[in-house]
Amino acid sequence: MDRNYIELKSLYKRYGSFPVISGVDLKLQGGRIVGLCGPNGAGKTTLIKMIMGLLRDYQGSIRVLGNDIGDKSKLSISYLPDVEYLAPTMTGLKAASLYSDIYPDFDVHTLEDLFMRMNLDATMPVAKMSKGMREKFQLALCLSRKADIYIFDEPIAGVDPASRDSIIDTIINNYTKDSLLIISTHLIADIESVLDEVVFIKDGRILLHENCDDLREARGASINEIFKEEFKW
Repeated sequence: MDRNYIELKSLYKRYGSFPVISGVDLKLQGGRIVGLCGPNGAGKTTLIKMIMGLLRDYQGSIRVLGNDIGDKSKLSISYLPDVEYLAPTMTGLKAASLYSDIYPDFDVHTLEDLFMRMNLDATMPVAKMSKGMREKFQLALCLSRKADIYIFDEPIAGVDPASRDSIIDTIINNYTKDSLLIISTHLIADIESVLDEVVFIKDGRILLHENCDDLREARGASINEIFKEEFKW
């Protein structure tokens, strides 16, 4: 039997009286690339932050590789958030030293290789980098771990189409292949070709979770077309 890398059961989360996650049940297994897809405000980032242990105070259960949320689960996941998080004084050299101390699965040689291929200077502080360089830096750090699970939250939002292709290619060519890779996005057309499964989320609820090939065959349409139909006004 395939092992569940992430298992969510009867998950509910509210901000005050406003429900943001409502009755989510979801099982995701390793060796798959999964698109977590929905419009802005659908609950994608909230769900990811709950899996990462960044948001608590919820109802239901979250298990990561059979473990409750905690130090063990967090060490299993390499996470790229949808916001910049590096300190202005951080450099590639400092990051390599820091990540080597924190993460047993961190590979400094992978980081060095990615820096070289992305034309990044490992001695340059974040404060002197352009926005694009900072995004590459964070992407390289995330991919330099040999993690069981990778979660990328809106990695192609706010970038031009050419850069989107480059980001997706970099992710697909560098993550650990037997892991679970989750890409959160509302830009389906840009990632559809690499997805094995898709999860549609709207108003904090899972609309569907399907194998992409099965869904295309059943509906006679692309995932992007199905997304537009499901989320049209």
